[in-house]
Amino acid sequence: MEWKSAALDVDVKEDKHKLQELLFFLHVPRTGGRSYFHCFLKKLYPNALECPHSYDKLRFDPRKPNCRLLVTHDDYSMMTKLPRKKTSVVTILRNPTDRVFSTYEFSIEVAARFLIYPNLTSAVRMASRIRKKTNSVSTLDIWPWKYLVPWMREDLFSRRDVRKFKEHNVTKSSDSYNVEDMAMPLHKYIKDPVAQDIIHNGATFQVAGLTNNSCHAESHEVRHCVHKYRSLGTHVLEVARKRLDDMLYVGLTEDHKESATMFGNVVGSQVISQLMEKSDKEPAVNSKQGQNLHILKSLPSSIHLNRTTENMNIEGTSGNANVKNENMTVGKLMQAYESCTRGLRKTQAGRRTTSLQKIAPVNFSKEARRKVPEAVLKQIEELNSLDVELYKHAQKLFAKQNKQTTQKISVPETLTGALYIPSDALSWELLLIVLASLTIPVSLFVYTQARRRTFKVKI
Repeated sequence: MEWKSAALDVDVKEDKHKLQELLFFLHVPRTGGRSYFHCFLKKLYPNALECPHSYDKLRFDPRKPNCRLLVTHDDYSMMTKLPRKKTSVVTILRNPTDRVFSTYEFSIEVAARFLIYPNLTSAVRMASRIRKKTNSVSTLDIWPWKYLVPWMREDLFSRRDVRKFKEHNVTKSSDSYNVEDMAMPLHKYIKDPVAQDIIHNGATFQVAGLTNNSCHAESHEVRHCVHKYRSLGTHVLEVARKRLDDMLYVGLTEDHKESATMFGNVVGSQVISQLMEKSDKEPAVNSKQGQNLHILKSLPSSIHLNRTTENMNIEGTSGNANVKNENMTVGKLMQAYESCTRGLRKTQAGRRTTSLQKIAPVNFSKEARRKVPEAVLKQIEELNSLDVELYKHAQKLFAKQNKQTTQKISVPETLTGALYIPSDALSWELLLIVLASLTIPVSLFVYTQARRRTFKVKI
């Protein structure tokens, strides 16, 4: 209760829908946040304005000044290290059952990549050598995968060893989530203490700042207390709801197109506006310097921009979209986003197929999910009761903000690309607005012509 009181005792911004100096993207795992990061935010913010190492190993240094974008799996407790009044928070939530499915699938998919090695010891050793040699960041460095992937990796190797020892064929199963000879069945996965601590109600604990990755010791005590006495979860849920209320934007994975459109109109338009405003205020020596003086002013003297960050181009994966900063609009941003996500999905699908070949007949798909017994689905929902309620709250917030955003869209803005509406998302309400805007001028014209004819007859 002391934690709850302190968490709720925070001043609310006067205008929470106004983008502040720092954008904090609280990335809940398996919600599609990677596509927002790569295909939206990296198109808007140059590398020089991104907080260093915010995604890589979650080792963001809050003492580093002048960054404008923080994207991380770190939970809401990170806000205590940030300038609260100058920070806007955005996040995306997903249907809790689908998020658990996706977490299970990804854990096994990544773990299966290690099966190219003869045994677990060599797999761990070689993975460590490769990371040290290349100085690269692995999925194993990032929360929560640094816990979930090794857990699944060990399980996959132990099951492979049993198959070799017994020398028998894999038992056939129509349920890809219950091929026990190859991988841990879903119904066992969700009951494991690791899943209880990290996966279940993960979105609620992350928004509340209570994950096992939290930067506050008291967060661990509160989380364990809630695990022991489930009824106390309602207090955590209350804090999480309040924090969603105060965010700049809350998206939904299931409503992907509408969420992306709203993100572009609510967040993207304000980022573009801020960049343009700062750029216009700076005296430009030449056109290229004029675009980027605002970046140079915001950086410490020790940082040197490379040529790739000077151009600030929007580029889709296909390479077709190439929009310079001075011509950037939300419409063009959305086109680049759609092109980029297509390439991203194709790459991810290819990696998944290659990984799962090592543990065939395990094959994760939407069709396979439909074959999972109803009892397992019900159990997942019960284990994630806090997330279920938080998701319902997020749906209400999304519908409300979507309606407000739609009402702000005028016909001239739509035509000029200042805001963006996908062609298949026009509602009857918008069509009526368009028809009204066309009907009124026509009516006035007809009325004026009639008056003129009447006036001539009288004369």
